[in-house]
Amino acid sequence: MILNTDLPIQFSRTHRLQWEEAQQKNVILYPEGMVELNESSAEILKLCDGSRTLAQIVSELEEKFATQGLHNDINAFLEVALQNGWIHQN
Repeated sequence: MILNTDLPIQFSRTHRLQWEEAQQKNVILYPEGMVELNESSAEILKLCDGSRTLAQIVSELEEKFATQGLHNDINAFLEVALQNGWIHQN
């Protein structure tokens, strides 16, 4: 699968993104286990609510962190997230 940059991105309904106190990290929970996330990954996935496209996510994060040039890194992470079933597009 390849991320369609024109479609909104939504976090999977079969996974849950949450703060895990024991690990002191955001994690993805799913029936088979758990994935620990770094801060950047969690910030990206928090914006995957089905209302934003890749460009909108990049724009919001670049504004939030007062930086530029995040497109390639965010796109690469979301490709991995799509392959792992953490996100989907309709």
